[in-house]
Amino acid sequence: MKIYGVTGWKNAGKTGLMERLVTEITGRGLRVSTVKHAHHSFDVDQPGRDSYRHRAAGADEVLLVSGTRIALMQELRGAPEPPLADLLARLTPIDLVLIEGYKREDHPKVEAWRSSAGNPLIAPDDPTIRVVAADIPAEVAGQVSQPVLDLNDTAAIADFILAELGL
Repeated sequence: MKIYGVTGWKNAGKTGLMERLVTEITGRGLRVSTVKHAHHSFDVDQPGRDSYRHRAAGADEVLLVSGTRIALMQELRGAPEPPLADLLARLTPIDLVLIEGYKREDHPKVEAWRSSAGNPLIAPDDPTIRVVAADIPAEVAGQVSQPVLDLNDTAAIADFILAELGL
């Protein structure tokens, strides 16, 4: 299973790029899964629902199943967040896993960067960033040693990722 990350600071365009990459790459016939790291507490469940009530009652895991999807909710209940490698091992084998976030992990990444966000580039000091996808490529080109692509040229970014991974 091949993995590639999309990283960058807040408001850099990571989620939009992830969404476009999934559409582009699955459109080429590859199977893609995603992992999204959140820096805050989140809940995919709704208060009052049966599955929420199971978790609130103390269940460590709740597996919610229907004819169209399966959701496994696990409560950490004070345990540390599992390492990315452990989480990836839980996924069904697939062609490519795109990972949003996890900027300090050691997998290859594309950095999404928007001038208007006003954040510094991560790429100059991070060898795991293989390419920068910027909204103003010319503004970034002289600041990094990595290739710089247009943030909106999803096909070119997908080409780069797939070529690097041999897919």
